[in-house]
Amino acid sequence: MAALDQKSPNVLLQSLCCKITGKSEADVAHQFQYAVRVIGSNYAPTIERDEFLVSEKIKKELLKQRREADAALFSELHRKLQTQGILKHRWSILYLLLSLCEDPRKPSNRVPVCSYGALLAQALPRDVHSTPFYYARPQSLPLSYPERSATAHNSSMATSGISSMGVFSINGPGPTPPSLLTGPGPQAVGESMRGSRLAWTLPVSSSPSGAAAAPRPPSGPSSSPAPRPPQRQRRDGDGSAEIGEAALVRDILYVFQGIDGKFIKMCSPENCYKIDSKVPLCKSLRDTSSRLAELGWLHNKIRKYTDSHSLDRAFGLVGQSFCAALHQELKEYYRLLSVLHAQLQVEDDQGVNMNVDSSLTLRRLLVWTYDPKVRLKTLAALVDYCQGRKGGELASAVHAYGKTGDPHMRALIQHILGLVSHPILNFLYRWIYDGELEDTYHEFFVASDPTVKTDRLWHDKYSLRKSMIPSFITMDQARKVLLIGKSINFLHQVCHDRTPPGKIMPASKSTDSPKDATELFTDLEGAFQSKIDAAYFETSKYLLDVLNKNYQLLEHLQAMRRYLLLGQGDFIRHLMDLLKPELVRAATTLYQHNLTGILETAVRATNAQFDSPEILKRLDVRLLEVSPGDTGWDVFSLDYHVEGPIATVFTRECMSHYLRVFNFLWRAKRMEYILTDIWKGQMCNAKLLKSMPELSGVLHQCHVLASEMVHFIHQMQYYITFEVLECSWDELWNKVQQAQDLDHIIAAHEVFLDTIISRCLLDVNNRSLLNQLRAVFDQIIEFQNAQDTLYRSALEELQLRIQFEDKKRQREEMGEWGVTAEQEAEENRRVQEFKDTIPKMCSQLRLLTHFYQGIVQEFLRLLMTCSDESLQFLSFRLDFNEHYKARDPRLRPSLGATRGRRSSNI
Repeated sequence: MAALDQKSPNVLLQSLCCKITGKSEADVAHQFQYAVRVIGSNYAPTIERDEFLVSEKIKKELLKQRREADAALFSELHRKLQTQGILKHRWSILYLLLSLCEDPRKPSNRVPVCSYGALLAQALPRDVHSTPFYYARPQSLPLSYPERSATAHNSSMATSGISSMGVFSINGPGPTPPSLLTGPGPQAVGESMRGSRLAWTLPVSSSPSGAAAAPRPPSGPSSSPAPRPPQRQRRDGDGSAEIGEAALVRDILYVFQGIDGKFIKMCSPENCYKIDSKVPLCKSLRDTSSRLAELGWLHNKIRKYTDSHSLDRAFGLVGQSFCAALHQELKEYYRLLSVLHAQLQVEDDQGVNMNVDSSLTLRRLLVWTYDPKVRLKTLAALVDYCQGRKGGELASAVHAYGKTGDPHMRALIQHILGLVSHPILNFLYRWIYDGELEDTYHEFFVASDPTVKTDRLWHDKYSLRKSMIPSFITMDQARKVLLIGKSINFLHQVCHDRTPPGKIMPASKSTDSPKDATELFTDLEGAFQSKIDAAYFETSKYLLDVLNKNYQLLEHLQAMRRYLLLGQGDFIRHLMDLLKPELVRAATTLYQHNLTGILETAVRATNAQFDSPEILKRLDVRLLEVSPGDTGWDVFSLDYHVEGPIATVFTRECMSHYLRVFNFLWRAKRMEYILTDIWKGQMCNAKLLKSMPELSGVLHQCHVLASEMVHFIHQMQYYITFEVLECSWDELWNKVQQAQDLDHIIAAHEVFLDTIISRCLLDVNNRSLLNQLRAVFDQIIEFQNAQDTLYRSALEELQLRIQFEDKKRQREEMGEWGVTAEQEAEENRRVQEFKDTIPKMCSQLRLLTHFYQGIVQEFLRLLMTCSDESLQFLSFRLDFNEHYKARDPRLRPSLGATRGRRSSNI
């Protein structure tokens, strides 16, 4: 039984106390009772349970003592111990060994209490944080804490982190602050290696200044832990005792967590923490407490934002990342509070007799929380600036707030920006490498409209949401990002190209961490730009190759030029010859199948037959809407059917423009055709009507008017064919050959059509010019009808005169009188009637000439007032000999106007 008693824990513990103190069993009764109470308690060390950290500290201690061989031996033994499964609490054993090796009687250099810089450097090391800290106060923050007028501490000091040990609530909306005033339990101890480093700097047996605390005398079995040294209490005028500083420190620790203390409470009307004016307290402690309480107000501001947005799914992934960044900063803040509270618990609960230099005071709290306060100010101001923002707009706000010259503030914002921009970069990579857009909460700057059909995919389905473009991404980069994903979807859905995106371009490794996002977005003109450019060029090149090789985009573009813009001259001329008998009829008598047959005949008889069957099968005839009095010339039009991917370039609007231009060119070509017929009629009938000298005047008038019309139409045709169509087409073709993406081709094609519409006088601004030109065309048709009527009557008269002479000659040959007096009188009467119609014909031609010249003069006047220089030069060519200028004074510009126009052209 005695053997068993010798091995009991109590006997062994008492022997250990005797061995350590060198006293007898009777003299170590107090120490023994204290040891039993300590062993039986559930206190946990205020450090992280990190075996590696403890072993490293042991090796460092050995190295400090120049025992390198022992350090190597310890490392080898520790490695072997880790391979054994016998011991389950290796950390506890190592921690005990480390604690035993520390000599509490080791002398240390005293540091004056007022030397806050040295005190802080020893108490709170610089590397106890996980994210960059600020070492300077921001110059201006959009906060409105009422007590901010207190004088800032101006002493130079080393930085303190805000990291400590805390608990992160997994199920809750944010990090749960530790129960600081009830003692840190095992779960609240040691969140990271950095927190444990901070705890090592505040051990139980040492003060923040490094001075060794005197051993506390053990108490009896029934005694409680020794209280803190009593502080001197001051009394005010009425005899009431002032509040001690220790009570204020405890209240401040509550306030740091956003909890009302006993004396310091939140004042809702003033939105700040205040000490009741009735509480007896000196002004210095009251001011210091108010300055410290601002930290709790900043904490509440940040915590309120995170709590209100963390569970809001509509806030999106970017917003949740922002809340996570704020949670991370609050965790670092809670670690600091845990360390501060652990120091307070050591002073109050563990019975260690702390001296004045090692106790927590308001002044020490003011020093230790200076940099955390600056950090929370920055976060609170950022929270204010980001109110009501989400997605890319939120990332822009964070990025804009980091535009400061303070490197520490910039480092913090860069860290938060990395977390916030991480979801945006994931969206971007999915879009540019896979063409997938999973933006449930509309955070990405590329928007999709699911109601748009496939035929309008390129134009309407995808667009830029400009408000969500982050400010660190340029508009050109955003446009390229939009085109990359749009090209991939266009290939899959419209072109039915099943090539995987990985074969179109080599997919880059996507971002794995917020650090990758930060590095990528900080190098916007380097790595990020190269990734976007590589994906853009590869995808666009592949899409253009598919359109040109599989769908013959360029061939269809040339077909539009040849047929709808009358570039195939032999085909157009032959088609007009074949259609003339049909088109002179009323528009209501035309049948499309007859016109289609004539079109096929014209194709087979000209060089158009050598075009690709894919092009010829799209060429067709179209009849426009019929109005009363229209002929076939007014309603006939060529058509070109487009569908599939090429319809993205040749949209309905573009085909409508082609139809308008074709009708204009077809009408102008018809005028040329009519004037050719007029000239042929004049040449053929000139010799026949030589025997009728009374017609010489009217025929000369016809020749003069026809020459004027031919000159006008030739100049217009030259202008339309060469200055408008050919120049615009050459510019379009060069742009198409140099195009880097489909948007460039579409834009160049639209510019080409707009230029033609404008220069062919078909736009709204040139409507008066177009009306005058159509009036000129109408006068040409009137002249054709008048000349045809003149030649018809003249030829009939000539035929009658020839018949009369033939009869006269035949009768003379038969020996009879050629004519009788009655027949001769009848013939003279008829000839006289014909001669009487000639003045009417002359007056009709003069009237026609007068109307024609008046319309041309008005047309020239409008041309001279145009802002387009090409139209002004057209007016010079139409009146090269100043024929019309001599007739109309309005065509003679003043000297001042001429000088002004010349100076504007220089």
